Amino acid sequence: MSTGIDARLARIGTDGRILNVPMDHGITIGATPGLKRIEDTIDAVTRGGADSVLTQKGLARRVHPNKNGKGYIIHLNASTTLGPDTNDKRVTGTVAEAVRLGADAVSLHMNVGSDSEPKQIEQLAGITRDAAEYGMPVLAMTYARGPGVDEDNADQAGHAVRLAEEVGADVAKTGYTGSAQSFKEVVNSTELPVIMAGGNPQSDRDMLENVRGAMDAGAAGVSMGRSIFQHEDPEAMTRAVSSIVHSDNGVDESLERAKL
Repeated sequence: MSTGIDARLARIGTDGRILNVPMDHGITIGATPGLKRIEDTIDAVTRGGADSVLTQKGLARRVHPNKNGKGYIIHLNASTTLGPDTNDKRVTGTVAEAVRLGADAVSLHMNVGSDSEPKQIEQLAGITRDAAEYGMPVLAMTYARGPGVDEDNADQAGHAVRLAEEVGADVAKTGYTGSAQSFKEVVNSTELPVIMAGGNPQSDRDMLENVRGAMDAGAAGVSMGRSIFQHEDPEAMTRAVSSIVHSDNGVDESLERAKL
């Protein structure tokens, strides 16, 4: 890695662990609760212990004044739930734009096993090439997702994160496979830091059990969106997740500390 990549990675995590709150969902599902007044949510989650937040490029002006000095990732592709294929993510920005907008890293979503996988491999290859020119870290969100693909299959999720490394990303994100034992197989598929995706919202305890399992498996952290920004108390939920990711606490203690 370059000095620039190392320096910027330090801005999106703490001591090698990452608690990221992605909020790029407005382009995908619209201005849902937690995203209409995204400034308030950004302020809440960064006060609660998030190391970084993530949005599409157009929201950069709403992010910087409210992120309390924390890191910022700009996401570079998208699709919508109104379109013909939500797996078919198309490029929405460039590394150069992210640099101009003050990002500390960029990210790209890939659905490994989907009909759009070939194009997305090309997208990721282009982004990692451009990012290297700027010393910009790349977070590859690589999901095992498509016809005949099982997101809970550790071999397939492991294939997805290995693809991230093979194409030149710096951090890989993928879905939790249901247990610490199976997710350890995923983490061991690559030398990249692997962070767990939040996935569909569940109860507070269930989500924190997943976080605890991912960390026990050797994950470098989590990137949790809807379970935090749609929560009735985003700051408290972030604090609970941070208690596990950064303080290595158990689920019960984390719930108690966050008063959830």
